[in-house]
Amino acid sequence: MKVVHVDYRINEKINVNQFYDLLVNSTLGERRPVDDVECLAGMLLNSNLTVSAWVEGKLVGLARSMTDFNYACYLSDLAVNRIYQNRGIGKQLQILTQAQLNKRCKLILISAPTANGYYDKIGFTNNPRCWVLERDSDISI
Repeated sequence: MKVVHVDYRINEKINVNQFYDLLVNSTLGERRPVDDVECLAGMLLNSNLTVSAWVEGKLVGLARSMTDFNYACYLSDLAVNRIYQNRGIGKQLQILTQAQLNKRCKLILISAPTANGYYDKIGFTNNPRCWVLERDSDISI
């Protein structure tokens, strides 16, 4: 495995094309709306904490979060280009995300089933109390 210098950046501007390329070249592309550019743009625009990884000016990793910085931080996307996986980039993105938060702030995420072992390895604990309401649910109030 070739040693490369990874440049980590906090809240660096990322354009939709860079985000798209990262998603389709990571395992997240199959679970994100990559065919909806407007949605991808909104995902970037409305994130209030990003930690990105760059190699030779190319985006190779991203931790994209929404947070209040004090109590809860939802890590919505943790993506690393397949070529750069297994080099500690994902773990470093998570560490740098935590470094931006108050020490009491919880880092929360929803894992793909195949990634459960990864999050356990980097210190997360499993919490079975997550609930998701899909937007197209037929629910009346």
